[in-house]
Amino acid sequence: MNTYKIAVLPGDGIGPDVIAQAIKVLKAVEKKYELKFEFNEGLIGAVAIDKTGNPLPDETIALCQASDAVLLGAVGHPRFDNDPNAKVRPEQGLLKIRKTLGLYANIRPVSAFPLLFNQSPLKNHLLEGVDLVVYRELTGGIYFGEKGRNQDGTVAFDNCSYSVEEIQRIAKLAFESARNRKKKLTLVDKANVLETSRLWRDTVKKMEPSYPDVTVDYMFVDNAAMKLIQWPAYFDVIVTENMFGDILTDEASVLTGSIGLLPSASVGSGVALFEPIHGSYPQAAGKNIANPYATILAAAMMLDYLNIYEAGIAIKNAVDKALAEGKVTIDINPDKYISTTEAGDYIASIV
Repeated sequence: MNTYKIAVLPGDGIGPDVIAQAIKVLKAVEKKYELKFEFNEGLIGAVAIDKTGNPLPDETIALCQASDAVLLGAVGHPRFDNDPNAKVRPEQGLLKIRKTLGLYANIRPVSAFPLLFNQSPLKNHLLEGVDLVVYRELTGGIYFGEKGRNQDGTVAFDNCSYSVEEIQRIAKLAFESARNRKKKLTLVDKANVLETSRLWRDTVKKMEPSYPDVTVDYMFVDNAAMKLIQWPAYFDVIVTENMFGDILTDEASVLTGSIGLLPSASVGSGVALFEPIHGSYPQAAGKNIANPYATILAAAMMLDYLNIYEAGIAIKNAVDKALAEGKVTIDINPDKYISTTEAGDYIASIV
């Protein structure tokens, strides 16, 4: 029996609540599919700052590097958001773990569930056939560039830079994904204004001949933001740089009717990390009302990554069944809902 070492980083806010349900489901998978998971917890984010002064302690890094995969809850706390002068922030831990593990690609699938069409702000006919995935570059760009202010603090700067190698490696993943889906790739950039975007466009154009079966189009980010609302089914695979991807994936998340349904994977040269895309939502922490399905689906993505495909599919099917039966949390149906633990219990019972 294979044993898989899973680094578990519950993090902040509702992170521990939803992570507990994902582990509950994985333990059910263990029994059914004769697997063995070794779960080891580490600190990250605000809780790590409170306990160690560091948003990503060295012990957590070592734990992740010694594991087969990382399962993360959520990072962030409003007391840091509301303090622009804070020198240490929870999100620094998230950026550092991505950089340290070499996780240069964030993969976010977005599918619209027909039974939840009425939860989306879009009209039903716009949601039909929505099934897309965004490949967001994760370790470069403006978030990681040199930044600062002048001596009197009246001028600030954030530098954005990309190399051909950084672009090629994520574009390769996106091309390969498109090849296995609907064979359509959209590069989102701002090449009419930004030099980094022009390098993205030049690089992807040079890669096109290696993927003759994939149709590629190029779209400015403002147009892409509009089209995600006007015609979301247009997209198959989107590839883009760090900040554009951050914004567009949050926009795309509302298509489903609940941000609590969307998982993500961060992959690269090291151990991969899996997490829900929602934030830490500290107002709901410990109240047993958070939606755990995104985290449970992130666990399913983790199983795919570990080549445990049958179990991953079983989890996805179980979540689909729960949604079809109306077994949802308060964010989806405030009139008739189940608790966080009840949702986890149900998925674990049918997986």
